Amino acid sequence: MAAMLLAAAPSAALAEDAVADSPKPPSISVVAARTGEIVETVDVTGTLMPRQSISVGADVDGLRILDLGADEGDSVAKGALLAELETDIIDSNIELNAAQIDRAEAAIAQAEAQITDAEASATEAEAALERSRPLAKKGIVGQDVLDQRIAAASSARARVSSARQGLAVAKADKAAQVAQRDQWLLKKSKAEVRAPTAGLVLSRSAKLGAIVSAGSGSLFEIARDGLIELEAAVSETALGRLAVGQKVEVYVAGRRQPVEGKVRLISPRVDQTTRLGIVDIALPKDAGGLHVGSFGRGVIEVAARSGVLVPRTAVVFEGDEAVVQVVENGVVKRRDVTLGLTTAETVEVRDGVAAGEEVVATAGAFVRDGDTVTPVKLADSGGIQ
Repeated sequence: MAAMLLAAAPSAALAEDAVADSPKPPSISVVAARTGEIVETVDVTGTLMPRQSISVGADVDGLRILDLGADEGDSVAKGALLAELETDIIDSNIELNAAQIDRAEAAIAQAEAQITDAEASATEAEAALERSRPLAKKGIVGQDVLDQRIAAASSARARVSSARQGLAVAKADKAAQVAQRDQWLLKKSKAEVRAPTAGLVLSRSAKLGAIVSAGSGSLFEIARDGLIELEAAVSETALGRLAVGQKVEVYVAGRRQPVEGKVRLISPRVDQTTRLGIVDIALPKDAGGLHVGSFGRGVIEVAARSGVLVPRTAVVFEGDEAVVQVVENGVVKRRDVTLGLTTAETVEVRDGVAAGEEVVATAGAFVRDGDTVTPVKLADSGGIQ
């Protein structure tokens, strides 16, 4: 019996040595699929622009800029005085025009008096004529006297007509002078350049002492209501996923914190050369620190959903099929999966992998279906939360 035990001992030792010398399956990094929320975004870049830009110029010619009421960066109310023009020549013409109106009114009064006198004379001449007609028929008054009274009545009527025409001319002259006065007053009112709308002054080309004209171009440029937005370019493949009202985080050069914006307008046109479309992203008026012309990057939230999530590196594509490698009891198994939302680091798996299953963190390059491995869980789950 002792001999048999002695014989068996070396055999057991040999078996233990054989197990110890057998190679250990290769280690592979795995991560557990987890349930979480995934937010898919689209990145866009562009330039800060005013939503509506209004050019303000002068509607008069030949006047000198006397004073300036606003500068670049000022917020102005509707009707605020932006620039005041010199009105010495206009004031002189208004005074001259007032004198001409007074003269026209005097001419009207004179013409009315002449009409009254002419009408009185005409009435008297007509009465004398009417008295002479029956006397002439009876032969009491000669024909020569009757002819004289007919001529006198005609002359009196002509003087009435002439006086009335003189009154019409005087009234027309006054109307012309009043119209001229209104023109001068309008010109004087335009000598005050005022803001047509509330907004932010983006630029000022007006200079003290400069002579302005209606054709000299813009004196001020105003962002209407102070609204600034990001005019961003986006690839044509992403345009279909955008919608008005989507939230956007806008990162502006020189500003540490992002600005919350919303998609306001999606252009229906795509540039044939660049294959890019334009998206206008509205920014809050009170954001502060926004400068027209600055570079901006927007991150648009296009979709958000809860589901089973795995790292993007865990998915490989075989043709049009998406594949994930699952590790079960130390054995790699290939799984066809249906993908949902995607971010730079994370992928939603709609079908094919359940929450809690371990998947190869970097699939496709190191192991194949059926390989035996030693799974090593990663502390970092590839951005899944």
